[in-house]
Amino acid sequence: MNDNNNTANESVKKAFGAIDGLSEEYRKNLDSWLETLGISDAPQLTDYFETLNTYREMLEQFVTHPLHLAATEANLIKDHAKLLLRSGKRLFGKTVEPLVKPEKGDRRFSYADWDDNVFFDYLKQAYLLNSRAFMELVDHSESSGNHTHDQFVFYARQLVNALAPTNFLFTNPEVLRRTVETGGTNLVDGVKQFWSDLKRNPQQFNVSMTDFSAFTVGKNVATTPGKVVFQNDMMQLIQYAPTTEQVYRVPLLIIPPFINKFYILDLKEKNSLIRWLVDQGFTVFVISWVNPGPSLRHKSFADYMLEGPVAAIDAIEKATGEKEINAIGYCVGGTLLGSTLAWLAAKGRHPIKSATYLTSLLDFSDPGEIRIFINEKSIQGIEKRMNRTGYFDGRVMAFSFNILRENDLFWSFFVNNYLKGEKPTAFDLLYWNSDSTNLPATMHSFYLRNMYLKNLLIKPDGVELAGEKIDLRRNDLPVYFLSTQQDHIAKWKTTYKGAQVHTGDVTFVLAGSGHIAGVVNPPNQNKYGYWTNDDLPADADTWFKTSTQHEGSWWTHWLGWSAPKSGELITARLPGDGKLEAIEDAPGSYVQRKVSEVV
Repeated sequence: MNDNNNTANESVKKAFGAIDGLSEEYRKNLDSWLETLGISDAPQLTDYFETLNTYREMLEQFVTHPLHLAATEANLIKDHAKLLLRSGKRLFGKTVEPLVKPEKGDRRFSYADWDDNVFFDYLKQAYLLNSRAFMELVDHSESSGNHTHDQFVFYARQLVNALAPTNFLFTNPEVLRRTVETGGTNLVDGVKQFWSDLKRNPQQFNVSMTDFSAFTVGKNVATTPGKVVFQNDMMQLIQYAPTTEQVYRVPLLIIPPFINKFYILDLKEKNSLIRWLVDQGFTVFVISWVNPGPSLRHKSFADYMLEGPVAAIDAIEKATGEKEINAIGYCVGGTLLGSTLAWLAAKGRHPIKSATYLTSLLDFSDPGEIRIFINEKSIQGIEKRMNRTGYFDGRVMAFSFNILRENDLFWSFFVNNYLKGEKPTAFDLLYWNSDSTNLPATMHSFYLRNMYLKNLLIKPDGVELAGEKIDLRRNDLPVYFLSTQQDHIAKWKTTYKGAQVHTGDVTFVLAGSGHIAGVVNPPNQNKYGYWTNDDLPADADTWFKTSTQHEGSWWTHWLGWSAPKSGELITARLPGDGKLEAIEDAPGSYVQRKVSEVV
């Protein structure tokens, strides 16, 4: 019997292998045809074929495990029979307990009719039963030559959530009621908003998450006063105006992530980390990265280092006369900061007195949920697209991060905007999240391969930058690591590994909440709290078990750590008073460039 099953499975695999070969050949012919027509990039078509191949491999996994498939189908049939029986009892006025309920935190079925109306309650539970059975099949699948188990689960989840009855006009009771009440004007408004989104995002559709007309960079976001005092191809350097009569002697440089714009740290005055730092008496400099287009395709990770923090260090010395600075790196900015420190150490230079890492990966052994996009085949696809355009479209990255939380960050807005016809609310954080930044082809390929795919940064001399092999163990200055408990982008136990590689005095702090809210957490809100530990044991779980929990914001804890490293108080410096003249008002012109303008 087993021999017969094995023979059948091999036959199925050969059949699917033949289909796969035909599919690959068809894709090659399609690429050639598109190039003949002069279409240099067709990312959506490429993505569609990649997605179809994933589902094909998923189907292969199902049919090569026929016993499990049959058992799952049998259980599903039994469950549907029970559901029909219970729904029938409800029709006759009896009270019955639901057979299956949405998971905790699933807000899609919160509208009352999903429970009160027998038809929609049946539809909801039937969908949940089908979804559960499908995901159980996928969970039982194994990694294939092209896809990991995690990728199968991710793509299956996308399909399951896309087919939810909440996403369709005739199966969503709230949308149906709204359509009747408005005479269909909600659908007309939805079409208008869909068309507006298409025009706003040429070549790459993204659903609007906020009211874009409600925000203007420099007017009601990114409003902390200052001046641009230096610029080059890669960045503008902003020096902020002091709000205190005296400031610490040692200037403070903030290196934000180059995959986003810096003003996540300066959204509004009440929650602006930049404004708070200025109010504490720091002379704050911030790098504002360029939004690159095709002309910067050859800019490398080393160029980001040399024309970013290294150039900023030299410019700050001219602006203030100080040869030493303190530095903060956020997310990828922290990865760049660690790389820069190691490169400077290899050159025998030590201009940075202390370094602060905010939710930053130096060890990429577990890169969080983004790992589903990290494999040789996916990176080759990204590189092929970048070779055509010269850059990685920031909107693609934003969409990729959004579908890691697809129900909250895509489908909820799809239903609200296009089916209900409601205008999205004005939310500064979501405005920033939609204000994407491109990445040069050369830099992004290096970053994906050396950090994410091969995890070379954490290895001694594993990465070479600007002629120097770098070793993070040469970073022997005082460092402050801030990670967040619910971070799905830079998981805190992985950032903990990066903290341990430093050979100087290391302070590791774990804040509550996630990648953004846990960082942008002003003291006046008294939210989330944080954990500290004077020891740095080898195991992250041991660190947490022996840590001390505190209320409030990590900002005040960091101030107590940083102030003694910032020198004595001196008369406040004004932007443009040093050897660098002011070029323009903050937030500068680089941050104003939209992806659609660059494209």
